[in-house]
Parts: sequence; structure tokens; C-alpha cells
Amino acid sequence: MSATRYRRFLKLCEEWPLDEARKGRDLGTVLRQRVALAFREGEITQISDPEKCDQMYESLARINGNVYRQRFPRVRDTSFTGVTVEECKLLLSGSKQPTDKEKKDLWKALTQRVSSKSPEDSPEKAPEK
Repeated sequence: MSATRYRRFLKLCEEWPLDEARKGRDLGTVLRQRVALAFREGEITQISDPEKCDQMYESLARINGNVYRQRFPRVRDTSFTGVTVEECKLLLSGSKQPTDKEKKDLWKALTQRVSSKSPEDSPEKAPEK
């Protein structure tokens, strides 16, 4: 029976996409490492808790199959900050280091979207006497 579990996890690892922009830091890489660690002896590995193993596989398979994304579709592809998916991917990828100007522009945009007042509405600092 553990041979069947091993093959199911291998198939899941093959189907799981890898994010080339996040080499070594994406969920697909971590999943492959964990499966290799859990099934060190391949098909002959003895599973101490088969129910938990099956439950974990089913959970990962649902995530990989976008079950919850289809069940609960998003109205918009932005968060409360208004940052788009592309901007989030750029920030999280780590492949391109943003310049100081880009960091300041993004920070300014985020604070403007989150705060109820815009920076222009804020009172000027009173001159000291």
C-alpha cells in the first residue's frame, strides 16, 4: 500500500508547477524535498500514520487542482492595498532588486491606498516658536 502512496505523491510532484522566478523558494521545490525525505526508501518505505499521509495527499491535490479557487472565485485580482498580481509577483520573486526610487514609489502608493487620508490632506507641521 505504501507503494501506491509513493507513486501518487510522485505524480503530484510531477504535476505541481515550479516558479522559475523563485528558484529554491517556491512550494513545488519544498514539496519535492519533503516527499524525497518522507519516502527515503522509495516504494518500500513504511508509513507510520497512513491516514495522515492520505489526508495530506488529498489536501495537496485539492490545492494543485485549484478546487478552492474555483469554489470561491475572487471578484478582483487585487488585495485591499490595490496592488496587482503582477506587482506582488515582482516583489516576491526576488530576482530583480527594486531601485530606491521604485521602493519609494511603491511605498507611497501603498500608504496612500491604505490610509483614509491622502498625504495632501494631512496638516502641515506647525512652525516652532
